Amino acid sequence: MRSSHRAFVLRHTRLQAVAGLEGIRLHLADEALPLWHAVQGELRDSDAPLPFWAFAWGGGLALATYLREQPEAVRGRRVLDLGSGSGLVAIAAGLAGAAAVTGSDIDPFAEAAIALNARANGVRVDVVGRDLLEEDPPDVDVILAGDTWYEQPLALRVLPWLKRAQQNGIDVFVGDPGRRYLPSAELSELASYEVRTTTELEDLAFKRARVYRLR
Repeated sequence: MRSSHRAFVLRHTRLQAVAGLEGIRLHLADEALPLWHAVQGELRDSDAPLPFWAFAWGGGLALATYLREQPEAVRGRRVLDLGSGSGLVAIAAGLAGAAAVTGSDIDPFAEAAIALNARANGVRVDVVGRDLLEEDPPDVDVILAGDTWYEQPLALRVLPWLKRAQQNGIDVFVGDPGRRYLPSAELSELASYEVRTTTELEDLAFKRARVYRLR
């Protein structure tokens, strides 16, 4: 984690409670578009990705709620949070008693956010900044994939990778509020929650988000 990324996250977010998840606090932004413009300026790149790491998204909120209710899903197990963003799901896994937790995200600002948020919640989360979808699934017991179905190119990469992980004996849990590219036919629903997202980029402040197991 570069100090400049850490400083950027701290400058553009504030540590605040996460609605519906008492006791969890994250460094979050209040508005998406000003932060996105700030990222573009910082990187001098008009095509810089959205700052997904600065918000609590529907699928992640659902997974974090599920792990609070069903901690046995991760307790004592090695967990990977794929596309970790803010690190919310990784933190929830750590608080639920996971033996080891890794958050993965290719955005360097997300790496900084995950580390800052894990520290704020007293949880150890290792961070991987490379694209794990280009590799074989890692040696873990559980993979958590929240909000990975918002665009087709990513969805087409995620699903076969998760299937390979499952074939390797890894339990796969998915959290999503029903986005367009969610592979519903490949999933079995485990739980449903009304969650309050922290970004106006979602079409509704309150969303029905679900947790699934890969069939």
